[in-house]
Amino acid sequence: MNTAHYDDLLLDKFDLSLLTALQTNAHATHQALGDAIHLSASQVSRRIQRLEQTGLIHGHVTLLDPALLGLGVTAITYVTLSRHGVAEGTQFEKDVADIPAVLECFAVTGESDYILKIVAADLTELSDSVLKQLIRLPGVASIRSNIVLNCVKSTTQLPLGHLGKQTPRKRQVRFMERL
Repeated sequence: MNTAHYDDLLLDKFDLSLLTALQTNAHATHQALGDAIHLSASQVSRRIQRLEQTGLIHGHVTLLDPALLGLGVTAITYVTLSRHGVAEGTQFEKDVADIPAVLECFAVTGESDYILKIVAADLTELSDSVLKQLIRLPGVASIRSNIVLNCVKSTTQLPLGHLGKQTPRKRQVRFMERL
């Protein structure tokens, strides 16, 4: 039996197929999902409920097209703080969480302290409201932005192919192949 050792959760090939199908279309009915992965709708329902209870599935969203909504500019922005204390980082993270145009914020190593993904209607809005708002946040020393010319790839689907192929050192999930 091919089993990867994980600490908290045991997944089988049906769970992995279900997770893949849900990432493709979270709006699919349990019957449609069951047909796709060869389980009954009631089995799909029980599995989804279990995956939600364990926290592996922690939400369902509708993905909107920013350009069709008039948000035609995307910027990747690098933020450097003037000080690197816990208080400064915590305050910046709290403040940036309140800016709707910031879709993602990553604390990183390297030349910058944070990388942000920002959307705006146009370059003027990006410059006048979002970037000026960011530079005025306490502790921000510098901001550098790159404007996205063309999105080559954007996905919300996590790769699941590694599950069950190797024994990770420290994971949250276990894979069990049923015979």
